[in-house]
Amino acid sequence: MHPARIDRKSHTQDAGKRCPGHRAFVRRHACSACGSMTNIECAHIRDGNGGGISMKPSDRHCVSLCAECHRRQHEMGEGPFWRQAGKDPNALASGFVTASPHRAKVSVMP
Repeated sequence: MHPARIDRKSHTQDAGKRCPGHRAFVRRHACSACGSMTNIECAHIRDGNGGGISMKPSDRHCVSLCAECHRRQHEMGEGPFWRQAGKDPNALASGFVTASPHRAKVSVMP
C-alpha cells in the first residue's frame, strides 16, 4: 500500500481568476462565431492571455460559443478558427467585460 499522495496543484492557482456571474452573462448571448442561440458555452481565449495547455486564463478573456463552434475552436486551434470566423476574439472578450454587470469583479482579475 502506498502512502497518501501529495497534491502538487496550488489551491490558489485560480484565485482571483474566476467570476461565475460573468461567465453566466457571457453564456446568455448568441455564439460569437456563427450566431447560433443554442447550446452556448463560455470559451476562454488563451492566445496571448496567460493561458496554455491545462492553464485557463482569467474569465475576462472569454466569449460565447455554441458547443459546435467551441469544439471546432479546440480542434482547429484558436488562430485558424478565429481567422475563418473573421472575428477578433480579444475584442469580443473585451466587449463582454465592458457590458457585463460583473465588470468590476472581472476588471480587477489578474
